[in-house]
Amino acid sequence: MLAKIHLEHILFLDIETVPEVEYFQELDDAKKELWEQKSQYQRKEEFTPEAFYDRAGIWAEFGKVICISVGYFNLLGDVREFRVTSFHGEESKLLKDFKTLLDDHFRHPKNLLCAHNGKEFDFPYIARRMIIHGIDLPYKLDLFGKKPWEVPHLDTMDLWKFGDYKHYTSLKLMANILGIPSPKEDIDGSMVRDVYYNEGDLDRIITYCELDVVTTAQVFLRLRNEALLADDDIKKV
Repeated sequence: MLAKIHLEHILFLDIETVPEVEYFQELDDAKKELWEQKSQYQRKEEFTPEAFYDRAGIWAEFGKVICISVGYFNLLGDVREFRVTSFHGEESKLLKDFKTLLDDHFRHPKNLLCAHNGKEFDFPYIARRMIIHGIDLPYKLDLFGKKPWEVPHLDTMDLWKFGDYKHYTSLKLMANILGIPSPKEDIDGSMVRDVYYNEGDLDRIITYCELDVVTTAQVFLRLRNEALLADDDIKKV
């Protein structure tokens, strides 16, 4: 079935998120209490709510999107090009810009969104943050009333499960076992919060996010038993 999907119809994406505010003490009393309740099963008794707050970025209710990177194939005869770009900066604006991309260029029913673990993280996170900002959901993220086979989402981790719902495989592990060259990353996901708030280096985060988009596309190609992208095939736009 994967071989029947035209590569030009897929928008690959990845997001980077951080806690909505830098410090736990910046939350009002109500939000502090809600954070304590939301995080209690994750942190258990090992951390106080304040000590656990650096992980708040994984929840859309307490985090925010700072970068959405996207990639798409442009096929010209036998020439295969993968174009990558990013939306970043103030959250409301980057979400609106991303919505414009989906509404103007990827609204067609045949177009699909693809991310690694996207069904559990990227897609719902973006949708929730759009609702919080009062942004109408683009068609590709509005799942209300859609039957499972009508949902326009692909997930490389989900494809790797082959029906095993308990199985989690990181993008980095999938790339390794599928023989995909490791991108030259100087940070990983656990460092994004510190790079953003302590170093203020958004460019490093954008580069990291874009590399994950490229790796997701490479994994998808391997799942189709197709040749990987060469460095010259990847264009920043």
